[in-house]
Amino acid sequence: MQDREAYIVLNMIEGLGPVSVRRLIDCLGSPKAILEADREALMKARGVGEKLALKILSQRDAIDAAEEIDKAADFGARIVTMVDDEYPAALKAIHDPPLALYIRGRFLPEDSKALGIVGSRSTSHYGLSAADRLAYQLGQTGFTVVSGLARGTDTAAHVGALKSTGRTIAVLGGALDCLYPPENAELADRIAKQGAVVSEYPLGRQADRMTFPYRNRIISGLSMGVLLIESDLKGGSMHTTEAAMEQGRTVFALPGRIDTPGARGPHMLIKNGAKLVESLDDILEEYEFLIPPSELEAPERAPAARPEVPLDDRESRIVDALWQEPLDVDSLARLIGFKSHELSGVLLGLEMKRVIRTLPGRMVELSDDLRQMR
Repeated sequence: MQDREAYIVLNMIEGLGPVSVRRLIDCLGSPKAILEADREALMKARGVGEKLALKILSQRDAIDAAEEIDKAADFGARIVTMVDDEYPAALKAIHDPPLALYIRGRFLPEDSKALGIVGSRSTSHYGLSAADRLAYQLGQTGFTVVSGLARGTDTAAHVGALKSTGRTIAVLGGALDCLYPPENAELADRIAKQGAVVSEYPLGRQADRMTFPYRNRIISGLSMGVLLIESDLKGGSMHTTEAAMEQGRTVFALPGRIDTPGARGPHMLIKNGAKLVESLDDILEEYEFLIPPSELEAPERAPAARPEVPLDDRESRIVDALWQEPLDVDSLARLIGFKSHELSGVLLGLEMKRVIRTLPGRMVELSDDLRQMR
């Protein structure tokens, strides 16, 4: 067994994390050596007691790295470990880098210029609009947008980056084959074609309250900085900004209305030294000494007007239905006679074309661009 396969096995052992693996490697010399050591040798590593040693011994022989690699391939994914060239250098440098990454899509060298965008799942229309706009502008400037594919802010950030034809990376809180939320399946497919969908969790691992906070260190670890859109004082997005600060990343925050709960998190960060963001320029100024000026110059600093795009019959029916007023998804489905799952896919396509935009409460309306062109 080579070290690459050993990392995959170690990543699949329940109860064994990156920090313990690093200590074991420091003690025993290699990932492969961990899988060959006896109980006494394992317990020589700092912080590895009998309980963890027995977990390793009881699970390691039952895990087949080759089988996991084949399963990932069947799902259209690859497994990248710390010994592979594709493993991001920025992520490798954090305190607890993932032992293995399951990837749909691909990391590229230009992803080293990345910014994380995070925020509440139940963000306001203001927050959704800001996430979409800033992600779009960052994409046009050449930044890769990193987020978590969750509802709300994450979805808006990924969609904004995709509309710019820029790159975006989604870091999941569960395994690739246990996508959450399920309604973002088509969005994940689009991201895989224009960036990467990434998880450190072995296939079959469902997302839960423990996995989401743990994945946040990867969002910040892949990024030069993290922008908080909206959040209360506690929550997963605040956890991501904490991870960013621990990793030495720049933290940005979007100011909001003082009477909204979603402004409490960003305002607290701003009070404590986070960089206030009113426009793309506030982000670009932070990196003017790290990135050549020519790379920081966006072709446009505001979203371009929506280009003329052809609409098929289903898309035209949706546009006609929304022309009078915004509608919630269920009412729209009943009005035009679509099934919910069918409508979801068409709406995502229209949003990618900047024909519509989604609002809180599952409301949908035509974009300002379309109304101006109509």
